Amino acid sequence: MTYDKPPELYDGLRLHQNENTLGCSPRVIEALATLRPEEIAFYPPYAAATRACALYLGVEPDRLALTNGLDEGLMGLAVAYLRPPVGGPIPEAVVPEPAFEIFRIDTEAVGGQIVPVMPRPGFGFPLDLVLRAITPRTRVVFLTNPNNPTGVSMPIEAIRQISHRVPKGAVVLVDEAYAEFAGRTFIPELPSFPNVLVGRTFSKAFGLAGLRIGCLVGAPEVLDPIRAVVPVYSVNIAAVVAVQAALGDREFLQDYLRQVQESKALLYDACDRLSLKYWKSDANFVLVGAGDRCDALVTGVTRRGIYLRDRSNEPGCGGCIRISTGSVEHTRRAIAAIEEVLCAAG
Repeated sequence: MTYDKPPELYDGLRLHQNENTLGCSPRVIEALATLRPEEIAFYPPYAAATRACALYLGVEPDRLALTNGLDEGLMGLAVAYLRPPVGGPIPEAVVPEPAFEIFRIDTEAVGGQIVPVMPRPGFGFPLDLVLRAITPRTRVVFLTNPNNPTGVSMPIEAIRQISHRVPKGAVVLVDEAYAEFAGRTFIPELPSFPNVLVGRTFSKAFGLAGLRIGCLVGAPEVLDPIRAVVPVYSVNIAAVVAVQAALGDREFLQDYLRQVQESKALLYDACDRLSLKYWKSDANFVLVGAGDRCDALVTGVTRRGIYLRDRSNEPGCGGCIRISTGSVEHTRRAIAAIEEVLCAAG
């Protein structure tokens, strides 16, 4: 199984990848422009960037590992914890669905076994089913908070209970790629739950997706096996410089978070007018149920230069599309296109 990358659509409004379509902070561009030739020629230093990220997340630097996007951290986790031992049982990874495809891809790539947990109507977190899926062979439980593609958050108490239930040596990974939008994180609880790792990315809220930088946060003894398998110097100097500049511009971040909230409210109102089902989201996107209008809607707005993501193939998401909600201007354009397509179809 490989990741099915969406088409490389850069000539219109990209609302299909949960990206920050406002772009990064101007301070990032200024910082990148200061890079000297020798800094690009040398292997990058990580101490300053690690300290900046650790300060932002409220942890000590030794409890944070920089990665080339959160994706590299997830692959490192799979390699470290899900490779079958020689002559031993195949390690299992429990994944509540719907979920980020990379969980399955990475698990299968290293020889592990996925144990999917199907969603409930309304996407309420199925804690009892997850606990039931945990066995002595469980080595990783992949959680996403808030969820992608639904935008629905899970209770913090559920993470605590799962942490207590997994066998010794197993890890609970909480993917918090959208934590800035939700306004909550499990990170303050990590000292009490040493078998939990939190994954963060600077792609979404900070607009650094093109530079690929993220991190894993947790106990050093849990991070060490991952550090041992992640390539040395995998985070490039441009990402190192950019993340420090981005973290230094909180005003830019807060403006984007404000626009996301306003955009979601606008989209909810539009869905109500158009009789489209939706789920209240804690992320920078909204899952919209278009039913049998799904294909026509995605095709129609694509013709108008606006790209949305059909998520019908995800468990529990039949007839659903995911719409990024960032810039208010972009959201208004998307709503106008959606209304035009649906009214024409009606």
